[in-house]
Amino acid sequence: MRIETDLKLGFKDVMIRPKRSTLSSRSQVNLEREYKFRHSPFVWKGVPIMAANMDTVGTFEMALALAQKSMFTAVHKHYSVAEWKQFMSEAPEAIEQCIAVSTGTGKEDVEKVQLIFEQNPRLQFLCIDVANGYSEHFVEFVKKMRALLPEKVIIAGNVVTGEMVEELLLSGADIVKVGIGPGSVCTTRVKTGVGYPQLSAIIECADAAHGLGGHIISDGGCSIPGDVAKAFGAGSDFVMLGGMLAGHDESGGQLIERNGERYKLFYGMSSATAMEKHAGGVAEYRASEGKTVEVPYRGTVEDTVLDILGGLRSTCTYVGAAQLKELSKRTTFIRVSEQENRVFTK
Repeated sequence: MRIETDLKLGFKDVMIRPKRSTLSSRSQVNLEREYKFRHSPFVWKGVPIMAANMDTVGTFEMALALAQKSMFTAVHKHYSVAEWKQFMSEAPEAIEQCIAVSTGTGKEDVEKVQLIFEQNPRLQFLCIDVANGYSEHFVEFVKKMRALLPEKVIIAGNVVTGEMVEELLLSGADIVKVGIGPGSVCTTRVKTGVGYPQLSAIIECADAAHGLGGHIISDGGCSIPGDVAKAFGAGSDFVMLGGMLAGHDESGGQLIERNGERYKLFYGMSSATAMEKHAGGVAEYRASEGKTVEVPYRGTVEDTVLDILGGLRSTCTYVGAAQLKELSKRTTFIRVSEQENRVFTK
């Protein structure tokens, strides 16, 4: 047993200190970024905010909506090969800039991924997603997929420590997904006692990734636009959102009406709901590590997206960052005990 005594921080523990700025309007801020990758020759350009690969968020409908704003969607892994072929035949040009195919690490997953990419060569991104990215099996799977898909951009995760980020990058990943337990419908920290405060995880993992020419995604923990800004300020290259994009027309999840109010189901992919839907139930050797909640119905996702992008542009004006890529260089965090006056907050 060993205890690390350094204090680790989450988004609620800090705020960004304002600085002198030459910007006079939010409209002057450019949120697009361009990335080259460690292994893949593909060059990506867009707004680096992405929908999570959850079946209640990472849908084809969400992908089409976010693509209109040059944003990204990690499409959930439960679409069939035929559904992918149908979608790609109807999708607009340049959709390959905006979506990733998601997969687990089973034998059948390899076959499915190969079929999807063979039938849809325009696709450029693969997201290898597991809850625990620390297993040797996962590392070997990343190596295997790099050998099978040498030209594609590979996203791998989830982890929360710099040394594991380095190992995944050296094993073939271009982007590493960072986050264990911060999601709004994740109960991993409660069930296992394992996790890492998200802000500190970003800072440490970004430092490790950038030293090797890799990139990271902050996955989980954002509940307000200010959290998205903090994730970028801490050094994340991409920010992945789940709960903030749930409850919309483009989101998955059953629509429920009760007492004249409408809701949509939102659940973690390790929840009992997800496992009953996709795996026939919770296996007796494991526990559910996710919640199922009812999110108030919020209509189309466009208003939510504009709110997030507007908040992020405003952050940039407060610190004088004319481009999103400057935000981390101009961010100074201050520790706080309170962020919001909640007198009139329900």
